[in-house]
This record gives sequence, structure tokens and C-alpha cells, in this order.
Amino acid sequence: QVQLVESGGGLVQAGGSLRLSCAASGRTFRSYAVGWFRQAPGKEREFVAANRWSDGVTYYADSVKGRFTISRDNAKNTVYLQMNSLKPEDTAVYYCNTGARVGEGYWGQGTQVTVSS
Repeated sequence: QVQLVESGGGLVQAGGSLRLSCAASGRTFRSYAVGWFRQAPGKEREFVAANRWSDGVTYYADSVKGRFTISRDNAKNTVYLQMNSLKPEDTAVYYCNTGARVGEGYWGQGTQVTVSS
């Protein structure tokens, strides 16, 4: 059974940084796309960042480009999301995802990120 467990969320002031982690069990991230999504209260889940295994391409939502960085450590079977220059509008539950394509497959339970102004 595949499980994804996110960690690293919390409360931070605007301008601060957090690093989210997503650890997988039951499956390796190798050969699969990995992504981060988020959902703010009253809003739909939205794409944040992703990395495709097939060609190594990494891409980001315009709202986080230049501030967030997705990376993966295949040896630790962990995916990271480094978030810098955080803004109050980044407040959301952040979810890790892995599958044959971004947005498909398996999801974590989410980790709350709250950015105060």
C-alpha cells in the first residue's frame, strides 16, 4: 500500500521560509512524476509545483515562480518544497502527489501552512 506523508508545515510570518517534505512508503518516487498542490479555505485545490521523471522538467504555478523550489531525493524517497518569501496568500493545506502524470495517482493527507501578515 502506498502512503505519502507530508511534514514541515506551520505558522510563519510574511517573508519567512518553510520547507515541506513528503516521504513515500510502499513505492519509490523514482520513475514517477511528483507534485505539490494546495487548497485554501473556500477554494479549489490548485497546482503549485511539479517535477517530471521522464525528462526532468520542473515547472511552477506563476504565483510561486521564483519563490518556491521543488526537489527530490531518490535515495531518501522524499520530495521537498522549499518555500521562500512567503505571503499571506500562500496560506493553505499543501498536498504531495505522485503518479504517472502530475495530478494522478496517490495523495498525502496534507500539511497546513499559515502565513501571517
